[in-house]
Amino acid sequence: MSDSHPTQRNPSAWLKALGKRCRRKSGPGAPRRARKPLASMILGMPVLIVGAAPVQGAEGPESRSVIADKTLVAWVYPANLSQRGGGVLTLENAQGEFDAVVFGEIQPGRWMAGSNGFSRTGRDQDKWAAETAGADTAVQIAIVYEGKHVTIYRNGQPYADYTMENVPATFSRESVVLMGLRHLDAGEPRLFAGAIEDARIYNAPLDAKTIASLRPNKISDPKPLAWWSFQDGRTEDRMGTFPNAYLVGGARIADGRLHLDGEHSYMMAGEMVPRHQAARSDMNRAISTTRKFREKLLDDPYRPGYHFVALEGVCLPFDPNGAIFWKGRYHLFYIFQDERGHCWGHASSKDLVHWRRHPTGLYPGEGDVDRGMFSGNCFINKKGEATMLYHGVGAGNCIATSAEEELNNWTKLPSNPIIPNPGEGTPEAEKYASWDPHGWLEGDTYYGIFGGKRPALFKADTLDKWRYVGDLLAHSVPGVSINEDVSCPDFFKLGDKHMLLCISHRLGCRYYLGEWKNERFYPEFHEKMSWVDNSFFAPESLLDDQGRRIMWAWIFDLPGILCRGEGGWSGTMSLPRVLWLDEDGMLRMRPPEELALLRYHPKKRENLTVQADSELSLDGIEGNSIELAVEVIPGSAKQCGVKVCCSPGGEEQTLVYYDAAEKKLAIDTRKSSLGEGPKTVEAGPFELRPDEPLRLQVFVDKSVVEVFANDRQAAMRRIYPTREDSVSVVLFSKGGAVEAPVLEAWDMMPSNPY
Repeated sequence: MSDSHPTQRNPSAWLKALGKRCRRKSGPGAPRRARKPLASMILGMPVLIVGAAPVQGAEGPESRSVIADKTLVAWVYPANLSQRGGGVLTLENAQGEFDAVVFGEIQPGRWMAGSNGFSRTGRDQDKWAAETAGADTAVQIAIVYEGKHVTIYRNGQPYADYTMENVPATFSRESVVLMGLRHLDAGEPRLFAGAIEDARIYNAPLDAKTIASLRPNKISDPKPLAWWSFQDGRTEDRMGTFPNAYLVGGARIADGRLHLDGEHSYMMAGEMVPRHQAARSDMNRAISTTRKFREKLLDDPYRPGYHFVALEGVCLPFDPNGAIFWKGRYHLFYIFQDERGHCWGHASSKDLVHWRRHPTGLYPGEGDVDRGMFSGNCFINKKGEATMLYHGVGAGNCIATSAEEELNNWTKLPSNPIIPNPGEGTPEAEKYASWDPHGWLEGDTYYGIFGGKRPALFKADTLDKWRYVGDLLAHSVPGVSINEDVSCPDFFKLGDKHMLLCISHRLGCRYYLGEWKNERFYPEFHEKMSWVDNSFFAPESLLDDQGRRIMWAWIFDLPGILCRGEGGWSGTMSLPRVLWLDEDGMLRMRPPEELALLRYHPKKRENLTVQADSELSLDGIEGNSIELAVEVIPGSAKQCGVKVCCSPGGEEQTLVYYDAAEKKLAIDTRKSSLGEGPKTVEAGPFELRPDEPLRLQVFVDKSVVEVFANDRQAAMRRIYPTREDSVSVVLFSKGGAVEAPVLEAWDMMPSNPY
């Protein structure tokens, strides 16, 4: 390609081409552009130009003088001695050739002279001493290049020497200096972890006595061609040879040292290096890292394929929030964490199955009173705007609004918090907590529930002026204390009743049904959605254009589960559940019909019989990403249902069944895994009517099993099978024979991007 169109694979060639164009404009009368300090964010990594002083004599012939024989010197603090191949100090020319101080690439713990393709590197390092200095001990490393001879010194003492086979590389003042990154064109970037106190380049081979006399942060004789001492936060080359300095990917100056994390950060310096070069180099590494992480997620045996999951990172909490049907689309917000604190992620969908991620528009920004965003909801205000009522960490309950079609940008009220956190011991603290809120517009009045151990009700005529009304609950219900924790509240009309959907932190997801009148809620019925533990958590719902009330919940994994650590992610939503009240006034629930969009490879079995205390393997029906629809005539059986994720010998198996004796819908995970995972029986109240068949709809999605029974009950469990052959499906019965008139099965197409 021509100089004006360099290849993306070779950013050094691109730099060379740019240098040619810049030189053509130099000389008397040529326009000069003022260099300005700039800051840029590339894929979330900062690229900061920290120095841009003009070079003394930059336009004379000396500015392009050849650097051949030379000495590279650095005082360095390795963060660990097991790291491999990071560069401490690199000089790289426009052809991509480089000479460098590199640590531990060929042999662990050894210093070496790095070079492109090891063309000037001593490969036989068996006799070279392994580094022993700790992270708090400075080590002086100097590499002398004289003709074809290379000598390495450690703390002024000879460390290694050899004669290179290839012709030495030459450099100029238009070359690039790197600290932390081995070189620009690395297919797999290697970065150094540790700190550099002083780095310098001499345009001459220094002898052993001179090297031993050098001291960090003190000028030497002969003077270096380039010198970085990082004192007083300074990053520029004090000799002016490589004037433009860039800190990339979180590299920082502190305590007179350049600090490098070994993962993203490095420093780049040079006369002709523009901001775009640092940005492109950083972007290429970010792209490579993202690609590797995506491949890792796609290969994760426990990452759900059609449940809504965190894109990356351990999200704790991962509450669904702010769900709303807005301008023809379902919008779901959720809590995640980054360097800003607790933020709200955002996704939207047309079909409840395929979700498009949006930019993060709700986060604790500079100047905001909230230092993070916890649970809340979304409703439409009097102006027709989407309105988020949320808990602002460290502030109290807050509001943000948006009228955009995409809901990407939000405006927080200047008056936030609408109700501050009440001070400890104050009269307000006896009445309410400015905690998990839920708001709605009723007539011309705004109402807000503030969660806590005794939830409070607030009201307002305008969004910025709220007043306390009193307790939300008019009374308790049998078996549930009036002071039971009501967090993540969601309050709405359902049929001719009102539902208060919420959590208790100790009980998990639960709900009340009752009557809303005279600004009080009169609960009549209470039930849980999580029984053996609290792993079905933090519910959130919306009302769509079909009049459906649809809810999600955050489903826990457990501390120590692989996906939290080496998996690099944690955060899974339940399948959406459609809620309604039947004629008997009791709650009904089922998955939305849109999930059928994911079905493929349909299979069907009819008129099956399972004898008492036996099981029936279903040949040809298997998998860990499937949906089952099973109809069973229980007869006199005490337990009947289906086993999923079974290994051939039954060493691993998960039971989903109706317990007629206990009158419960159950998922038994005591043998789900030979390794980690909950070993419990989750069971919720459920009773079949006389002569009523059992109808199970079972969803298996890698580490998640969800079951719906006769539209009256649902349960969820996490499972972590260890065997690749734990994929079989088996019908079983205990205490009596059962008939299965029909069983349908489908493979389920993953809907997550990865």
